This record gives sequence, structure tokens and C-alpha cells, in this order.
Amino acid sequence: MIKKPLSRQLTAIGLLAILNPVSQVEGEPSRLFEPAEQDAKGRFVNLDEEHSKASIRVTAPFFMRRVASSFFSHAGAPKRIANDGAYLRENATHSDPTATWIGHATLLVQMEHVTFLTDPIWSNTPSPVPFAGPSRHVKPGLAIKDLPPIDFVVISHNHYDHLDVPTLRKLAKRNPETIFFVPLGNGKLLRDNGIEQVQEMDWGDSINYKTATIHCLPTQHWSKRSLTDTRKALWSSWAITGSERRFFFAGDTAYYSGFKQIGEKMGPFDLVAVPIGAYNPTAMMKASHMNPEEAVQAALDLQAENAVAVHFGTFNLSDEPLAEPPLRFKAAAENTVLADKRSWVMDIGETRKF
Repeated sequence: MIKKPLSRQLTAIGLLAILNPVSQVEGEPSRLFEPAEQDAKGRFVNLDEEHSKASIRVTAPFFMRRVASSFFSHAGAPKRIANDGAYLRENATHSDPTATWIGHATLLVQMEHVTFLTDPIWSNTPSPVPFAGPSRHVKPGLAIKDLPPIDFVVISHNHYDHLDVPTLRKLAKRNPETIFFVPLGNGKLLRDNGIEQVQEMDWGDSINYKTATIHCLPTQHWSKRSLTDTRKALWSSWAITGSERRFFFAGDTAYYSGFKQIGEKMGPFDLVAVPIGAYNPTAMMKASHMNPEEAVQAALDLQAENAVAVHFGTFNLSDEPLAEPPLRFKAAAENTVLADKRSWVMDIGETRKF
């Protein structure tokens, strides 16, 4: 039996009441997507049918390889360029819409007179057991102390490489006014860690923040931070839109039908951020990650003017060579409208206008 999450009934009320800068959307449809559904056990489910699970014969050797990978060379990791943040701090009026790749799925975006971060992680090892987790191959592209003031953060799901509590605590301490937008069921984790400015959202929720509108949207993934909490918290993608620019962050996701739906209902987007790494072995990864060719197709479905590749090279999360994802991404985009300058493979620390 499928049921709608009870917590969404509270979300609509909370959109008006919790945070002063946040208000309901005016002049736009109140809901473009249905709220996320839950199964009979109260666990969230994806829009598309799930792919079959990989067998223990696939998963056990994979995790052994991940432990061993900490001793591997960093060859093929993305290049890092110097960025002291001066331009971004000076861009106080945000007259130039920009995106800066910090590393992994973390982007610093300036548009519509706001500055925000996607899935911020500055930690070296995203894991509940750091000694056994993947280590960062490339330092973050910008130090936290050099960031411009952050208006808000969007978080796609609760996996350790996307919801990094140490980083979030530092950002909240640095600026108590920063708001953290999370999918349903993730707020308690942040509040338990002393972060109070938290707004939970369901798929289809849209709220205003200053001059931008923040949309919580579907994606095809899952959630888990412990042995017993699989799919108890929601996962999402995000769109931030305004009168001048439209930006989409896919989070972490498999390729699925929702990209086309989002493109048809909300596109075109000036810039979309799509994950292109962590796709091998296919039998294990296809259910929750895209390969580079699927990432290009997702960007086309989203009606993207430009697509930036993320979620590769920073951490060694899977079996493909570190250098492979961006090469395949550019090759896949070559014969599409995203060819050349519209398919972005950035250096860590690089800032581009869009």
C-alpha cells in the first residue's frame, strides 16, 4: 500500500512560518510535482521502477576494492587552480551570475542577488568510519574562510559525501543567518548538531527566498546513514529560479523519466549541474548513478543551455578510472546542442559566468 507522507501536511504550513526571508510563491503554480510517496513501512520510494539489486558477488569485492583504493595513486584527478575568493566576495551585488566548482557535488552559485552552495563538503573523508572511507584527492577549490556570505544551502540527500555535518556546522557558525534547505526527514540530523536555520521540503514544494525561488524536485536515488534508516529520509534535486537565471542541481541520481518531466514543466535552464561519476560496476551503480552519456541525456531532457559536470574525481568512489568520466562526458556532448563551450568540465576552484 502506498501512502503520502504525513510530514508534508506540516511542510506547507512551515513554509510561511519558520523563516522570515521565506514566503510562499506568488504568480507560479503552487505544485508542479506530486509529493513523494512512501511504502507501507513508511520508507520513501522513487518515481521510476527500481533496477534489480546487485548480488553479494558484486558488492563484496567492490567494497574491498574501495578500502584498497586509499593506497592508489591520484593520477587522473581534476586539476585545481588558485582561487582566493576575492572576485566572489567583491561580486556583492551579484551582477554576474557565476558557478564555482569547489569539488565533488559542491558548487558555489551566485545569481538573482543571492549566493548559495550545493551539497557542501570540505571534509577529507566522507564516511562514518573515516579510517576506512574514501579520501579526498584534491583540496577544496576555495577555503571556507574565503567564501562570500552564504545565503542558503541546498542538500540533496543524507549520504556522507553529500550531507557532511562537520562542514554544515562550520557554515552555520560562520553565518547564523544561512538557511539549510533539506528534503523531508533530514532536518532532525542538522538540528541535533546545533544547526537551527533548517527548512525541510517535499517534492513539488516551492518557496521564495529574497529574489529567488527554491524548488524541491524528484530524483532517482536513496538515503541511508546507518544500518536501520534506509530510505527513511527523502532525497531530491533542486531548482533555483528567478527573473534572470534558472539553475538546476541534480544531486545524486540515476537516469530516469523525471528529467524530461522537469524540463517540460520548468525548462529551459541556463545551467544544470549533473553528476557524471561513480557508475562502475554497472550492476551495482545503475540504480542510483548516471554514467557520462546518461548525464548528457539528462541535461538535454532538462532543456539545458549549459551543463556542468560534477560528482567525479574528488573522491574515488567506484571502479572507473578518475580521468574517464569527463572525457566521456565531453565526447557524449560533442554531437548535441551542448557541444564545445556548453558542456562544462571545470577545474576545481574555477569560476565561470553563465
